[in-house]
Amino acid sequence: MIALSLAEIAEVVGGQTHDIPDPSVQVTGPVVRDSREAGPGSLFVAFAGERVDGHDFAAAVVEGGAVAVLGTRPVGVPAIVVDDVQNALGALARHVVRRLGATLVALTGSAGKTSTKDLIAQVLRRKAPTVFTPGSLNNEIGLPLTALSATEKTRFLVLEMGARGIGHIRYLAGLTPPKVGLVLNVGSAHIGEFGGREQIAQAKGELVEALPEDGTAILNADDPYVRAMASRTKAKVIFFGESGEADVRAENVRLTDTGQPSFRLHTPSGASDVTMRLYGEHHVSNALAAAAVAHELGMSADEIAVALSEAGSLSRWRMEVTERPDGVTVVNDAYNANPESMRAALRALAAIGKGRRTWAVLGKMAELGDEALAEHDAVGRLAVRLNVSKLVAVGGREAAWLQLGAYNEGSWGEESVHVSDAQAAVDLLRSELRPGDVVLVKASRSVGLESVAQALMETGAEGEVSAR
Repeated sequence: MIALSLAEIAEVVGGQTHDIPDPSVQVTGPVVRDSREAGPGSLFVAFAGERVDGHDFAAAVVEGGAVAVLGTRPVGVPAIVVDDVQNALGALARHVVRRLGATLVALTGSAGKTSTKDLIAQVLRRKAPTVFTPGSLNNEIGLPLTALSATEKTRFLVLEMGARGIGHIRYLAGLTPPKVGLVLNVGSAHIGEFGGREQIAQAKGELVEALPEDGTAILNADDPYVRAMASRTKAKVIFFGESGEADVRAENVRLTDTGQPSFRLHTPSGASDVTMRLYGEHHVSNALAAAAVAHELGMSADEIAVALSEAGSLSRWRMEVTERPDGVTVVNDAYNANPESMRAALRALAAIGKGRRTWAVLGKMAELGDEALAEHDAVGRLAVRLNVSKLVAVGGREAAWLQLGAYNEGSWGEESVHVSDAQAAVDLLRSELRPGDVVLVKASRSVGLESVAQALMETGAEGEVSAR
């Protein structure tokens, strides 16, 4: 964080100082909420959760070098006490962002946010120092913590914004007002909470409504819900996509023999060829979104193409492709799942495993509400249509719907199976996998199928193991 005195922080957040001998002492390190990350010069934000109360760690973090604690009660060590820690954290982030000379880029969408954010960051940091959301910490706590990690040297601040309802993105954009706003897509993620795609579009479009007149809205020309958001902003609009109408578009899209996308990138400033290291055709749209941001911020088509071609995955369990010593390839995409990302992952599996035996180990897609049965059924059917060799549906009711979709599409028991849990999936795969097979593992985060992927990789290296 930029250096701020405890007195200044207290004023910004409307707090009272307690047990602080010298209010002029500065916070020069990071602002953290995990006591294990607190170090010299840091500010520890103490949240009181259902299981753990951060205030209980106050003495330990100060002993370890933290300058002070931001909390809701005195803790016997230097502290700034406020009524609401989350509101105080947001106020501090808003203050710091105003002080920065950085260009703030915000993005949202139903699918692909984290992968696209990682691409944007890898492209922009070739131009200037860039700070970006780690993983998918895109909520009312993770976003301000990311903003507070910027320093005087930061020139680009890339923030992922998530939403579970109307008003969420408006709130986040108020904390960290963006200059560039990117909307990727409107899909089915969290549709059970929102109530429908129209409501999702309303929520995602709050980002472009927050842009200033001299800002830029970057919108997906291939998604009608997103394209329509152009009418909701006074900012300049740039479209990306495979549509011929897009300002930043892809032509001659194909997949390499290993399932990596290759295409001709066109921008208003020129064209250049891209071959990505990431897997799956769905990354073309993500790459175009990143290219549109980079173009708007002054990078040439050649610079963007080189950066996209060299970019890798920065966040775990997202299309991580690992080949075991015995020749089995494990595709770990188990971080999360929704209908759009599930379909993209299955198509990537088909491309990566062309000419080989393929396995789709799939579990529940959460928060789909009344659409859950139809969406799980559709994914099971798609696995059959893509000629996936075997579908392993893991879990309860939703897994049964996946398997039923495959069965109804023409998989009469040979190509699909329903197992109860992760360990059952590991036991099945351990007994039936053979060299050359490709295994995709994917489900919503709550299912925890990353344990299957980890067990499969350990099996290939060390012999029999169990899912944990």
